[in-house]
Amino acid sequence: MNRLSSFLGRHKGFACLVLLVIAAAAFTASPAYAAAAKPIKWGFMAMKLAGGLAIFLYGMEMMGDALKVVAGDRMRDILGRLTTNRIMGVITGAGVTAVVQSSSITTVMLVGFVSAGLMTSVQSIGVLFGANIGTTITAQIIAFKVTKFALGMVAVGFIMWFVGRQEKIKQYGALILGLGLVFFGLSVMSGAMKPLRSYQPFIDLMQQVSNPVVGIMVAAAFTALVQSSSATTGVVIAMATQGLISLEGGIALILGANIGTCVTAALAAIGKPRDAVRVAVAHVTFNILGVVLIVWFIPPFAELMRSISPASPELAGMERLAAETPRQIANAHTVFNVFFSLIFLPFVGIFARFTEFVVRDKAVTVEEKALAKFQARYLDDLLISTPPMALSMVRREVTRTGEVVEGMLASVPKTVFVGNVDEATKVREMDDQVDNLYAAIARYLSKVGRETLSERNADEAVALATANSEVENIGDIVETHMYHLATTCSANSIQFSEGDLATLNEYHSKVLDVFKTAIVAIEHDRREAAEKVLEREEEIVEGIDTLISERQTKWLKEDHTAEEMAAFNLMTDIMENLKRVYEHSKRMARLVTRQEFSTALAVVPQE
Repeated sequence: MNRLSSFLGRHKGFACLVLLVIAAAAFTASPAYAAAAKPIKWGFMAMKLAGGLAIFLYGMEMMGDALKVVAGDRMRDILGRLTTNRIMGVITGAGVTAVVQSSSITTVMLVGFVSAGLMTSVQSIGVLFGANIGTTITAQIIAFKVTKFALGMVAVGFIMWFVGRQEKIKQYGALILGLGLVFFGLSVMSGAMKPLRSYQPFIDLMQQVSNPVVGIMVAAAFTALVQSSSATTGVVIAMATQGLISLEGGIALILGANIGTCVTAALAAIGKPRDAVRVAVAHVTFNILGVVLIVWFIPPFAELMRSISPASPELAGMERLAAETPRQIANAHTVFNVFFSLIFLPFVGIFARFTEFVVRDKAVTVEEKALAKFQARYLDDLLISTPPMALSMVRREVTRTGEVVEGMLASVPKTVFVGNVDEATKVREMDDQVDNLYAAIARYLSKVGRETLSERNADEAVALATANSEVENIGDIVETHMYHLATTCSANSIQFSEGDLATLNEYHSKVLDVFKTAIVAIEHDRREAAEKVLEREEEIVEGIDTLISERQTKWLKEDHTAEEMAAFNLMTDIMENLKRVYEHSKRMARLVTRQEFSTALAVVPQE
């Protein structure tokens, strides 16, 4: 009982939804509802329709979230292997959209990838074509007549989600639960519309919707308003299951939904780089052009769908329409998007040039270029709702920060070893960039940490937060301690002997190589690279300790000038700081080999 109370306390929204489902099921089965159903009660109808749509969309969101957790890492791997191959782009777009259950989300992710420079606009167009194909999976799923099993799926999914101990079982439970809510919401909407089957004014209105222009405009406006083509699809299928809409009308509404869904991508592109805006332009152009080309052929297209879809000849009139039309609409949606994706695929280059013509490049000032260095390049809030993708971008941003620190560390011989304070000052300015990127990554991980994360993603978030801190710590060592040593070298006019300078360069080269290897390990989660870092501990740490110990023993037995003693002390301090850089690099490597989680942060840093 305590566990149930705790669960409901953490998931109040879900508890309310469960109560809504139970209340709606009880209400529709009650004699009071049956009595009230004869005359049309517009208030009850509106309530059921709105409630059914809410349940439907909640189920879609829950199903999409579970799919992203279950298949998110595979989806990230697929996108990570994207090439300029157009066919692979289409397949990728279809697969990713089938997982996230929304072409809008896929398009938004593409906008984020292009703005981060991870994809070109030409690559993104092929994926856009595939996204339109993937979104038809939604219509195919809800066209199955399994609404009578909806509450059973809700019950099974809830039990798996609530009782399951393993993360995978819980997520599969959420997937089944979400699918059950989708079907139940569809059933509620369909039941709400049943009285309209005998309401002549509504039947006349549906005749107007069969006019392609009217149907497309209505569906486009509704989809743009709710920013979900899935919502439009659900309502269209619900009307079709009651025989309230013809196949021609359903096709017009689906076409309108294809146009309306472009609004989300257009909004996501606002304020983004030009290449990202071109993605939105390509999406809008492709969807509108396809609709314009097919709208003249809706009647023969509808006949084709009737011929390839299952028929129910034993039924007649509205009953037959209700039995056949949902599947025909779903098939029309799929065939339309597949056909035009294949037709337009050879013209991806033309699409790209068109978007470049519409969206011209903007001149970038020197000040804007300088400012861009201090801003995160890969962290896009649009990707936060898909944690595997967001964490992949964090990995890239940590790598970018590491590249700046690598430049700082590489400058040590020409700054610290020779006391060049002017060069050391430039290195300190580079650390400002590192500090800004560190803070941006920490804030972004905080937002990602508020999403539903799988155990693997949660571990990855912790590891990246720790790696971000380690990279920043190395930057601080170079910026603070090495700068101090450079000023000491300059103020005391210290000059190292050729032997000492060769030793310093040797160990600096080793530490720099180790740091670069650790960054590669973090960037690609590459265990082999991490193990190479760990293997060099004896060579570097013990080598430095032995060297310093032997030098100290030798110097205690000899007389030296003040200048020689100053040089020895400075060399010792430099070597100790190089050893500290190795220790931080080693910890990054241990994150990749999964040896560091016992000491890693328990949670992602919060704002």
